[in-house]
Amino acid sequence: MPASERIPARPVTATAEAVELLTHGELTVRGRIREASNAVLFCSVALDGVRADCVYKPVAGERPLWDFPDGTLAEREVAAYEVARATGWDLVPPTVLRDGPHGEGMCQLWIETVPQDEAPELLALVDTEEPGEGWKAVGFAEVGEGRTALLVHADDPRLRRLAVLDAVINNSDRKGGHLLPAPGDKLYGIDHGVTFHVEDKLRTLLWGWAGEPLTAEAVEVLNGLARDLGDGAPLAARLAELLTPAEVDAVRERVAELLRSGVHPVPNGSWPAIPWPPV
Repeated sequence: MPASERIPARPVTATAEAVELLTHGELTVRGRIREASNAVLFCSVALDGVRADCVYKPVAGERPLWDFPDGTLAEREVAAYEVARATGWDLVPPTVLRDGPHGEGMCQLWIETVPQDEAPELLALVDTEEPGEGWKAVGFAEVGEGRTALLVHADDPRLRRLAVLDAVINNSDRKGGHLLPAPGDKLYGIDHGVTFHVEDKLRTLLWGWAGEPLTAEAVEVLNGLARDLGDGAPLAARLAELLTPAEVDAVRERVAELLRSGVHPVPNGSWPAIPWPPV
């Protein structure tokens, strides 16, 4: 057993500490997450007597996609984290780009979720025409034998913030399985490899607020992002290291459009609005 594996893992709560650990720590592969479509490795990372669990997605393990350039998913995951961090909403686990046992890849802090029987219900299928109190309707879904049910998600401020973030980063794959309820009433979104396309490709299960006015909090955050994306601003400079100039410009345009419209976006009709499979 490597010496780093003998160090007990402990929760890493400070963002700066997590980024330092993920960037410079000794990365040890412990297993593979088989359900993922790309290579996703469960690892530990250790530095100066501190060890934590993490996910490592090497670029070499990415499957080619027709609408995203080969070998760019890791950078997009890191870019999503950088934008999320700039919002101040703490919606994406600390994520870095680094070298590892299988070459360069994305490395993200592992999130321990709350037990399933204690987790808040965020998504549901209901046999009604309208969502109940505390729920938002997404649309009707086939559930077999010619039956349909209404897909709903919780009217939860954390989900609403995530819907705004997804609109900014143009997330084309916000599935239910990408929502991680964590201790301390936290909620994280993961798997942001198919983001930042220059075309509108927003696909999500969080359409419940479509067309509704943005919250005052969201408007304030979007104004902050607009400043952070200005020429020479730190976030703009960081995204320029991870995305193409056209993709960075598209982020600016999406933020500006959200501020101009003042509402949550609606499906554009030219692209499937809900990812498949949805979970």
